[in-house]
Amino acid sequence: MTNNTLVVGNTAATSTAMTMPVLSGSLESYIQSVREIPVLKKSEERELAVKLRDNDDLEAARQLIMHNLRFVIKVARGYSGYGLPLADLVQEGNVGLMKAVKRFDPTVNVRLVSFAVHWIRAEIHEFILKNWKIVKVATTKAQRKLFFNLRSKKKRLAWMNDAEVKDIANDLGVTSKDVLEMEKRMSGQDIGFDLSTDDDDDSAYSPNQYLQSDVEDPSDAIETADWESHTQVLFKNAMSTLDDRSKDILASRWLVEEKATLQDLAAKYEVSAERIRQIESNAIEKLKSSVEAA
Repeated sequence: MTNNTLVVGNTAATSTAMTMPVLSGSLESYIQSVREIPVLKKSEERELAVKLRDNDDLEAARQLIMHNLRFVIKVARGYSGYGLPLADLVQEGNVGLMKAVKRFDPTVNVRLVSFAVHWIRAEIHEFILKNWKIVKVATTKAQRKLFFNLRSKKKRLAWMNDAEVKDIANDLGVTSKDVLEMEKRMSGQDIGFDLSTDDDDDSAYSPNQYLQSDVEDPSDAIETADWESHTQVLFKNAMSTLDDRSKDILASRWLVEEKATLQDLAAKYEVSAERIRQIESNAIEKLKSSVEAA
């Protein structure tokens, strides 16, 4: 939207060409630029919304967005307590405003800001949840409600007592367990899994020093899988050098769950059990020689 010249409405008061403010430099300069953009009258807003709906008029969409940017800043400032840059919150709120403009119905007798506030907040909420901590603190609907309401519900900075937990749980329609869990998540701090290379304090420790993993080391797992695959190829190639009877005897004796006895195979091939043993022994020796040669 950079360098787009916009003409607002058809009235004399709004006929001056203006460019869309871009949030790419100083936040203060951006806010000052937005404040200089006049607020649309209800009739002007509806006229632009009808043009957008009926003609897909992108110019009308840009004007609706531009003249409501000041409202995004106001909403974004309400989330400054989460420790994230206001510029990022405003940027995400602008995305919500754009989505709202696209879905705005001019036949409903409400101003755009009344409809857009829900979209603006939704985008800001999603951004905060993704960036407030490394690990996402809220995934379910109940957890999201707790995350954005727990601070305002708390009456003091200290940990809540049982009565406070129950009151908040009742107000928000969640369990006391959910309230305590969210308070713990919001009070915790992100720490690195490994110690920093600059940390030479012998008393310091990180999760990788006390969290036990039952998972095999990835490098060992890859090496084992590679070796097994290689061995299977060698064995398959070695087996292909044997005659059919030797293959069947080895498979029946070693490669099936219910292994055949020497007597079973002797009866099958109408030879003695000793002969079956000799064939088996010779086949094994051929396999070893073939694998070693490979």
